[in-house]
Parts: sequence; C-alpha cells; structure tokens
Amino acid sequence: MKQRIGLLALGILAATHAMADGQADSKGFVEDSSLKINLRNAYINRDYKNGPQDRSEWGQAFMAGYTSGFTQGVVGVGVDAFGLYAARLDGGKGKSGAGGIDFFKQGDSGNAADDLSRFGGAVKFRVSNTELKYGDMMPELPVLNYDNSRLLPESYTGTMITSKEIKDLTLVAGRFTAETRKSAEGRDSGDLKSINVYGGSYKFTEALSAAFYASDDEDVLKKQYVNLNYVWAMPKDQSLTFDFNGYKTKLDKDFAVDDARDNKIWSLAATWAVGIHSFTLAHQRSTGETGYTYGGYRNAGGTGDGGNTIYLANSYWSDFNGKDERSWQVGYGVNLSTVVTPGLSYRVAYVRGDNIDDGSDRGRGEERELFSQLTYVVQSGPVKDLSVRLRNSFLRVSNDVDQYNVGGNETRIFVDYPINVF
Repeated sequence: MKQRIGLLALGILAATHAMADGQADSKGFVEDSSLKINLRNAYINRDYKNGPQDRSEWGQAFMAGYTSGFTQGVVGVGVDAFGLYAARLDGGKGKSGAGGIDFFKQGDSGNAADDLSRFGGAVKFRVSNTELKYGDMMPELPVLNYDNSRLLPESYTGTMITSKEIKDLTLVAGRFTAETRKSAEGRDSGDLKSINVYGGSYKFTEALSAAFYASDDEDVLKKQYVNLNYVWAMPKDQSLTFDFNGYKTKLDKDFAVDDARDNKIWSLAATWAVGIHSFTLAHQRSTGETGYTYGGYRNAGGTGDGGNTIYLANSYWSDFNGKDERSWQVGYGVNLSTVVTPGLSYRVAYVRGDNIDDGSDRGRGEERELFSQLTYVVQSGPVKDLSVRLRNSFLRVSNDVDQYNVGGNETRIFVDYPINVF
C-alpha cells in the first residue's frame, strides 16, 4: 500500500506540466491570507426507548481558522492554522458520554470536561496546481472524512498531496498517523496507527461526474469507494439527478468479529427538482458477512477513518448499514425563501430498513426513521450568514436487532455565526 501511495504521488508530481493558474497567480503569503471565526452554539438530546439512559449535551464553541496565501515563485510556501475552544453549558455526569454525541470527553470520574481547547497547524507547498500539505488538517474524502456535525470537529495529522493539473480532474494521495477526537484536547486521542488514502474525481461533462477513492487503515480495514452522478436538465426549471454511491470493505482478520470480514454497501438516489421543491426516492443495500463499518476511535473499538465517512443516501441518525439490510427512502425538500422569508428551507425524509441480521439468531429485524430539518440563514445585516438548524429524528428499531441499533427520539439545535475577519 505504501508503494502504491508513493507511485501515485510521483505520478501527480509528474503531471505538473504547465505553470498556469494556481501558483502562477499567487499574490503573496499575506495578500492571499484569510482569518475566519465561527461561533457555534450546539445542543443535542437523545431520548432512547430501549437502551441506555437519556443523553444530552449543550456547549458553546469558538473556532478560528487562518489560511495564508503562497509566497511567489516557482514553489509557493504557506501555512494553515486553527484554534478551537469549547465551554460546556449543560450535560454533566449521567447525561454526557454517548458515542453519538461526544461533545466533551468524560474523565475517569464520569464527569464531562467543563471546557476544552485545541490548536493545530500545517505547512503547505504549491507547484503549478499541485499542493503538498503536512501537519494538522481536516480531510474531506469519501474514505476519510472528519466529523464536523457536533460541537467541535475532528482533525488528523499527516501528509496530503492534491493535484488539479488537468482540467476537471482532481487527484489525491495521503498518509495520516494521528487522529484528534472531537471531544478531546490531545493529538492522537483516537489512537490511530496509520491510514493511507488515494483516489480522484473527474467531471466528464456538465452533467456527468465520477469518483474513485481507496484507503488502507492499518490493522483495521481496506476500503474502496465509487460514485457516479448524472444531472438531466429538463425544461421549465426542472432537473432529475441520479446519484450512485458504493463501498467495498474488507476488515483485518484480527479486527473482525468471528471472522466476518467482508461488506458491500451501495445506494442509488433519484431527485426531481422542480421550482422550489425537490422529491427524492432512494434505495440502499448492504451485503456480506458484516455491516458497513466506519468512524469511531481505535481506543474505543472503532476504525478511526472519520465520523462522516459514509457517502450514502440513507444516512441520518441511523445509517441503515446493518448486515444484509435493505432500506428505502422517500424525501421532500422545499426552499421557502420566496414564500415565507429569504434563507429559510425545510427537508423531511422517511426511511425504512428490513432484513437486518444482528448476529443474535433471532431472525431478521427492521428499523424506520422519520427525519426533518428546518434551516434559516440570515441574508443581510450585522449578523449576515448566521444560520439556525433545527433537526429532529424519530427512530424505531425492532427488539430482535437491538445488538445492531437502539431507537429513540433525537433533537439537535445548532446556531453557527461565521465571521470573516479578513
């Protein structure tokens, strides 16, 4: 795997054939720099029906991100840095600690931390349209995607090379050796050994695009991902989008349970957009000896490849990724900007899964989820771009698959206020 990563990196570097755009257009280290701050107030509550005690956490986060430009010349040099701080507003002993919430990591006493802070930085180099970065970063790939859906984000330490030398083609290769848990302060708080990633995406036409990525998570799993997306433009402000996503995973024999190592999971979604409305139908299917595995932390029995590494249609509170699970979705979205107020939108989806095998020999079970989210983004004024997201899920899981999932009611309230300092 290391040799494959090295060969791909050499191929990317060899593609730097023209000093056009990219580094050639650099205005300078300071001139192209930016500093952004995001103030996030986040609340999450899970009322479990047949499982652990109800969990909830509430916190205020301050997230600053600095991105420099590149120095001028054939090889541009720059730096990126971030600083994170979060204060706990509620969710102490007995309320915090659920793996799906994880705002503040619990100590040995069972109490959640009152606050936490974290800093990171990376140095970057650019030649033409190829960039090499080393340090702390937040990768967004289908096979390694940091989780930013809670109070503070995850981050990773490693090296990544990204090339856009050929129009409409993006190639990446990287190796990461440490993971920082979103609820903790120390680097490598997730106890990741190493993960290698590579792949790319290509836009064939304005309507058709494709992607392939792969990863090798040391002593845990090997994973491949493929995507095909086609947008059929229709008359009278309409379009029909087909989106296919699929993963093939093989667990390491020492990581797998009962030698159940293989999984294939895919989803196909069709979305018809007409005016302010969108209607979605989706089907998702998991096959193999185990369910689809991703995310979590190595020191807690997880894989360490990022809490958002699931580019599948039927992923809400439940991911509908159990062994042999088949699920169907009906969704509806509406942009209420023209009928209620600018910046307001709403989405609702119903997903039902069946044929789930949780390994307990009690037959095949099922689950169903009703998801809804109301989003408002301020369009102008002193708090322009401030967003409010109200999200709710009702998840019900049959008793014969309680080893796979636990149902309940979930509420999330997120308020984000991004500020562009310069």
